[in-house]
Amino acid sequence: MHRSIHLFSLAFIAFMAMACNHTTNTEQAPITKPEITIEGDRFTAEALWAMGRIGSVQLDVETGRIAYSVSYYSVAENRSTTWIRICEEHLAATDTTKRLEVIDEFVGSDPAWFGNSGVLAYIRNGQLYLRQNNQDILVEGAADIESFLLSPMRDQLILVRTVKTNPTTADIYPDLPLASGRIVNDLMYKHWDEWVANAPHPFVAQIHTTYANEMDIRTAKVDSLVDILEGTAFESPMRPFGGVEQLAWNPNNEEIAYTCRKKIGLEYAISTNSDIFLYNIRTRAHRNISEANKGYDTNPAYSPDGSKIAWLSMEHDGYESDENRLMVLDLATGKQTFVSRRLNTNVDGFYWNGNEQIIFNAVWHGCVSVYATDLQGTITLLFGGQYDYEPVATMGDKTYYLRHSMCAANELFVNGVQLTFENKNIYDQITMGTVVPRWQKTTDGQQMLTWMIYPPHFDPNKKYPTLLYCEGGPQSPVSQFWSFRWNFMMMAANDYIIVAPNRRGLPGFGKAWNEQISGDYGGQCMRDLLTAIDEVCAHEPYIDQEHLGCVGASFGGYSVYWLAGHHQKRFKAFIAHDGIFNMEAQYLETEEKWFANWDMGGAYWDKTNTIAQRTFANSPHKFVDQWDTPILCIHGEKDYRILASQGMSAFDAAKMRGIPAQLLIFPDENHWVLKPQNGVLWQRTFFGWLDKWLK
Repeated sequence: MHRSIHLFSLAFIAFMAMACNHTTNTEQAPITKPEITIEGDRFTAEALWAMGRIGSVQLDVETGRIAYSVSYYSVAENRSTTWIRICEEHLAATDTTKRLEVIDEFVGSDPAWFGNSGVLAYIRNGQLYLRQNNQDILVEGAADIESFLLSPMRDQLILVRTVKTNPTTADIYPDLPLASGRIVNDLMYKHWDEWVANAPHPFVAQIHTTYANEMDIRTAKVDSLVDILEGTAFESPMRPFGGVEQLAWNPNNEEIAYTCRKKIGLEYAISTNSDIFLYNIRTRAHRNISEANKGYDTNPAYSPDGSKIAWLSMEHDGYESDENRLMVLDLATGKQTFVSRRLNTNVDGFYWNGNEQIIFNAVWHGCVSVYATDLQGTITLLFGGQYDYEPVATMGDKTYYLRHSMCAANELFVNGVQLTFENKNIYDQITMGTVVPRWQKTTDGQQMLTWMIYPPHFDPNKKYPTLLYCEGGPQSPVSQFWSFRWNFMMMAANDYIIVAPNRRGLPGFGKAWNEQISGDYGGQCMRDLLTAIDEVCAHEPYIDQEHLGCVGASFGGYSVYWLAGHHQKRFKAFIAHDGIFNMEAQYLETEEKWFANWDMGGAYWDKTNTIAQRTFANSPHKFVDQWDTPILCIHGEKDYRILASQGMSAFDAAKMRGIPAQLLIFPDENHWVLKPQNGVLWQRTFFGWLDKWLK
C-alpha cells in the first residue's frame, strides 16, 4: 500500500532482494541453475520461476574481480538457494563482447571484499565466513547475524543482530509456557508480516586473523562486541526493509553513521522522523546530525576523505512518499546542501565517486536513470533510455550498474556493455512483447505517460482483450520495472494488451504531480485511470472494448475495488490483490499510522476534517450496491499492512450481491507472494479468471 512497500525504482530491485532471501534448508541439496525447455515461444509462469535473480554486486578495487549473488528457485521443492560468484572480466574468444568468467561459485549471500588479495566475506545461514582460494574460513563469534559491514581498515566490523525487545507471555507467566496469547500494551505490536518481539541492533566488533603465510588467512574471529543501541528497543537498520545501506564507517575507522528512528509504540506508529546519528567508537557518544529535519533521513555515506557525509532525506514528518532528496553535510563547517534539488524527483540510491562527485539513480518520466552531481548541485545524465538502472560502482572511467526493463530481468553492465547473461537460455526460447510509451491528455488538461505493452507477434488487424493496470504504492512509479509476479511480459504472452498509466500520485513527473493524490483517493487519480483506458479504446481499433479487464495490487487493489463501483460497465472482469476495501477499518488495522494520517487526511471520526471525510466517503465498500462485474480477490493472511479481512470482506460482499467472485487466500504470505508454488498458483488463478471472462 505505502510507497515503502513497492519503491519500484529501487523499485523492483528491493522487491527481488526480498524474494531472493527465501530461506534454504541446510539439510537439502542447494538449488542449481535449472535447465528449462519452453514449448512454443511464449513466456510461462514456470519459465519466470526458473530465472536467476541477481542481487548484490561488489567490485574489488585491488584485484578488479567482481562478486555477485544470484538466486535460483525450485517450484517442485518450493524453496530457493542463493549463490555467490567470483568473476573476472574477459573478452569472449569468438567476439569482442565482454563477459564474466566465473572462477569460484559457492552458496552464500551478502558478499563484501575483505581487502586482502581477493578474500571475500559473506554470510551463510546467519554465520560470517571468509572465502580465500576456494576455501571457507569460519569467523568465530560471528553467528546469528542478519548482515555486516566491514570497516575501511578491515580490523573492525558491524554485525547486525536481532535482540529481544518485548517479553513473551512465557516470560510474564512462566507457568504458562504453552499459552499462545499475546499481551499488547502499545501500538506497533505488528509490522509488515511479523509480531514485534525484537529489533535489529548494530554491534561493533574487532576482527582478528592469523596467517599461514604472508598472504593466506588461517583463522578469523571477532570479539569485543558492543551494542550501539544497548538497552533500547530502537531499530537500526529500520524494519521492515532497511539493510546495511543504513550504516556507514568513516574512513579512519573512528566513527559510524547509523540510521535510526528513536521511537517506539504509538510514537513510532505516527511518525516517520528518523535521523542520522554519528557514533564515536572510542567515547561511545552519539550525535544527531539531521535533527532539524523532521521526516525520513536514511542511508548515510562518508566521502572518501571523511570530510563530508551524504544521505537521503524527506522533509515532512508522517509523509513517507515525500521527495527523497540527496543531502550533503560538510562536517567541518556544518553547511548542508540539497544537491539533487534541480531534478525535482526522488533519488533512490547513491555512492561517492571521489570527494567532489556523487553517482545516483532517480526516476523521471517512467524510467530510472543514472546521474552524476557535483557538490553544488550541477547534475549530468550518465545512463538513460527505456530502462531502470541501479549504479553499483565506478572504477576509473568504468561505471558498473544493474539494468532491467519490462522486457528483461536484472543483468550487470559496464559502460553500456552487458557482462552477465543469467537468463539467456530462457530469452533465447521466447518472444517478448513490446513496450511503447504513450502520452495522453487528462481531464484537467495535463499530459500523462502511459506504457502500452503489446503481445508477442502483435497483429494490429486483430482485436485483443485489454487490461488496465492500476499501480500500487500509492506513490510508486510505473517505471521500467521487472516483476516476478506482476509481470507484463507474462500478461502479454497470454495475448493481453496492457495499459499501464503513470496516474496522478506517481513520482518522476514533478512534485505537484506526485503529491496530488494525498487526500484525494477517489478523485483525479481515478479520472486518470479511466482516461488511460478510454483514450486507447477511442483511438485504437485493435482494443477489444467488449473484453476489458482491470487489475491491481495494494493501492492498485483499492483502485480496482473503487472502480468496480464506478466503471459504468466498461470492464468485464476485475482482480484486486491485497487491496483496501473498507477505509474506516483500514485506518485502524494498518500498523504504520503515519501513512493513514497523511494520505487519508486524518481519522474518520473527526467530522470537522473535510479532507478525511472526503477520503472515507470514497471507501469502496460504500459503493458495493453498484457492483455488477465478476471479481477475483487475492490476499495474504500474514499481510499486516492491509489485513486479509479486507479481501475476504470484498469477496463476501460480491457473493452476497450475487456477483461472480473468487477468493485466493494465502495463509503463509504477506503483502507479496514469495514462495514458488504459491507464485505459480497466483499466475494460474490470475489468468484462469481473466480467460474465463475476457476470452
